[in-house]
Amino acid sequence: MSQLHFRAAAPLRIGLAGGGTDVDPYATEKGGIVFNTTINKFAYCTVSPCEGNMMSVHSTEYGDLVADLKNGPLPLNGNMDLVKVVANHFSIKNGFRMDIESEAPPGSGLGGSSAVIVSIVSAVCRWIGRTMGKEETAKLAYDLERKELGLTGGRQDQYASVFGGFNLMRFRGDDVTVDNVPVSEEIMSELQSRSVLCYTGSTRESADVIDSQIKSFRKGDNEKALDASKDLAVGMAETLRRGDITETGSILHQSWQLKKQFSEKITNPMIDRMYESAKSAGAIGGKVSGAGGGGFMFFICKYNRKYDVAKALQKTNPGAKVVDFMFQREGVKSWGYDDERHII
Repeated sequence: MSQLHFRAAAPLRIGLAGGGTDVDPYATEKGGIVFNTTINKFAYCTVSPCEGNMMSVHSTEYGDLVADLKNGPLPLNGNMDLVKVVANHFSIKNGFRMDIESEAPPGSGLGGSSAVIVSIVSAVCRWIGRTMGKEETAKLAYDLERKELGLTGGRQDQYASVFGGFNLMRFRGDDVTVDNVPVSEEIMSELQSRSVLCYTGSTRESADVIDSQIKSFRKGDNEKALDASKDLAVGMAETLRRGDITETGSILHQSWQLKKQFSEKITNPMIDRMYESAKSAGAIGGKVSGAGGGGFMFFICKYNRKYDVAKALQKTNPGAKVVDFMFQREGVKSWGYDDERHII
């Protein structure tokens, strides 16, 4: 008898403008607005049912876990909690093996942990025959990661991974509106030809950066910058829709200048040097994706300077790596197959 497998791929995202306004308490008190896009880097989850009641999990980033499912909810103790919280939610008792892989390390600023839990939810739902719409899937992933596990972060990541594409997202408390921004194939191709994604060579603990941002907001130090960042998110979405890539890059630069005011932990001397070298080589604007402090940087360049920017970044920081990518219009996908290569 062939082995069944149920698989999901959830895309990672680049935050373009407004990131940080989706973090509480700002998002609840004043409402957040974020403009982001997904890319063709993914978190993958594969569920392979097996006899008995044991759960066996292997992850390239999070390690290994074996647990017995028959004795009630699994303890949430920091060991593979993204998997356990999903198993608890769906009251999984039947045994399975789960394999988790991600094309970006945790702390890279591409929404990796949220893409992982989106992929887990989607693969498990495919296995158990549970159908959920996009809004329900994203909300469940958010509630499990942020509320039940208490993992610090904003609200955009789970929704970006589920919906996919270029989206302008509005947050007010638990109310979330996702508006797809219709970017034509020609405009997206031009943006692609002028974009550079660079890994800085180091990750960061996003919770530390976000905690610092929250403290600054409560003291009133960054509220104006957060307010202005929302306006830029709306402006960038409209500018890109019209196809003005140069102005989009200029807004990206403005967004980074504001983001640095959210917290003293957003940037560091190496990031500043990389940014200035990219600008000197022909970048119109750029920013660190995600909370800040490390991970990936994204740049929009003058029409003929993309490769100059890439070389300048790697010369400035030999540990940096320019990464090939494509923009991704579709959100999370799930499917089933068996060892005889039949898609089910």
